[in-house]
Amino acid sequence: MKPLILTGWSVPEFNEPEFADLAVEFFFRFGWGELPSPDELATYLGPRTSEVARGCHWSDFALGWNQSKNRKCRNLSLAEFCHQYETVELWFDTQPNAQLKLVWLLDYFRSYPETIAKLKFCLIDLAMIELRQLGRWRPVVVDVTERELETASAAWQAYRALTPEACFELLGKDLSALPLLKPVLIDLLEELPSGSTGLGATEMRMLELIARGYSLTNALFHLYQLRQTRIFGEWEYGYLLDGLAFGPRPAVAGLDDTLRTLDRENLRDRHPAYLRSRLSITEFGRAVLAHKEDFSRHNPIDRWWGGTHLTNDRLWCWNPALTKPFCRQSERGVP
Repeated sequence: MKPLILTGWSVPEFNEPEFADLAVEFFFRFGWGELPSPDELATYLGPRTSEVARGCHWSDFALGWNQSKNRKCRNLSLAEFCHQYETVELWFDTQPNAQLKLVWLLDYFRSYPETIAKLKFCLIDLAMIELRQLGRWRPVVVDVTERELETASAAWQAYRALTPEACFELLGKDLSALPLLKPVLIDLLEELPSGSTGLGATEMRMLELIARGYSLTNALFHLYQLRQTRIFGEWEYGYLLDGLAFGPRPAVAGLDDTLRTLDRENLRDRHPAYLRSRLSITEFGRAVLAHKEDFSRHNPIDRWWGGTHLTNDRLWCWNPALTKPFCRQSERGVP
């Protein structure tokens, strides 16, 4: 029987009848914003009821329902649906969001022993977004054992925690059951604000590039080899750039002013506004880049890192060692 594929990124072969019966793609962006609540995630993976809205159930993002022999079972929970197959393959690549989705799903399946017996873990050591087709390439496939499940559960619970401490502690543990996980944890921790600049790795890299003359957002957002960081997507880079440009003491000038008032969900109008922008670094931005100023002392911080809400008064930092927050609001001049 052809397998069920669970993936963070679909490739054309997944739609071919001889390759798989069905492929389910998961679109969550666990690397940005507040994490979905446990209830939201349980609803997403659970059975579809009349109260579950369109787009809020795993079956809404499956490719190949028309050809699937199990299309009549699409309202089941994901774990129950997996019982229709002899093999369930997990295709999650090197990208941080893919690894976060993998540990989330393995943590979920840990409660379903009958499903675990069907799971196969694909060792994908590349970014699937770069694959136009699989061709002859196939990943190594291994059984999912208790080692993978324990590692995944520890990582998912740590990432959901109210502080990054548990994720930092994981770096000192054996994570070899999921060989792509430790580099992702390091990349995530580097996106915490620096203790000297108040900015994460992506924000500092953007300042560096703008200071070198990269004035167009296209290069900042899309040139992967240039930007060197990999946690965030295009729109998330834009939101970080908004924060650098529109605070009380901006580090970046030249960002189109209409972005101040455009809703973040209004991608249609935000896109041309970014393209119109001609960026430059401010004197304050140069001082931050030189580690002579702390951005967070002069500008509000309000974003999420996993389950941690980062604010000026709760600013967990990375030096590259984890630093607990302390209140220094009066020094920053932040209301």
